[in-house]
Amino acid sequence: MEEVTLIPVPSGQDLWLHEVIWNVPGTQGLTTRFRFIAPGLAGLTTDDALADMQALCTGFALDRISNQGPQPAQIIVSLADVVMPFGQTNPDAVQYFEAYRIENGACIWEIY
Repeated sequence: MEEVTLIPVPSGQDLWLHEVIWNVPGTQGLTTRFRFIAPGLAGLTTDDALADMQALCTGFALDRISNQGPQPAQIIVSLADVVMPFGQTNPDAVQYFEAYRIENGACIWEIY
């Protein structure tokens, strides 16, 4: 089994980075997606998941966006309780995702 690095979040759940999909065209310009796996996601409230995603955008994703080359206008953070290929669905999976615009070095939640 591949070793994973757990990332601390406000809820205290165990989660790790699954993949990053860099600078793809999105509705707001270039978008970078940070996909995380959180096996205990089903046991969290929506508010806990939202707080974790905000913390991941601010404390994890922003630090990993390069200062060189085209910058994304938007970061999408997703949490899933199982690994799934990007763009596929699984009716048994629990998933959350939120979009954030980058403004003045901060992640601003995009309500959509």
